[in-house]
Amino acid sequence: MTSATTVEPRVTTQAYNLRCTLTFGDIYGQILIWMLVIFASLAAGLALMGASKPIVALVGVGLILVLSLPFLLFAFTTTLLNHIALEPNSGTPPL
Repeated sequence: MTSATTVEPRVTTQAYNLRCTLTFGDIYGQILIWMLVIFASLAAGLALMGASKPIVALVGVGLILVLSLPFLLFAFTTTLLNHIALEPNSGTPPL
C-alpha cells in the first residue's frame, strides 16, 4: 500500500502602506467654484428680497445650495479617491 502525500500550497502575503497624496492645491479650484456659486445665490436672494419676494428668495437660495452640495461632495470624494496610493511595504515581510 502506498501512502499519498498531500502538498499544501505556500501562501505568501504582501503588506501595503496606504498613502494619501492629496494636497490643498488639488481641491482649491473646487472650493473657489463652490464659493462663487454660494455668493451668486446669495446675491440673487438679496435681489429678490429687494423685489418684495422673500419666499421666492429663500426657496431659490435653498434650492441652489441643496442642488450644488451633492456635486461638491462628489467632486471632493472622487478627488480624494484618486489621490490614495497603495505602495508595497519595503520593510521586513509579515509573519
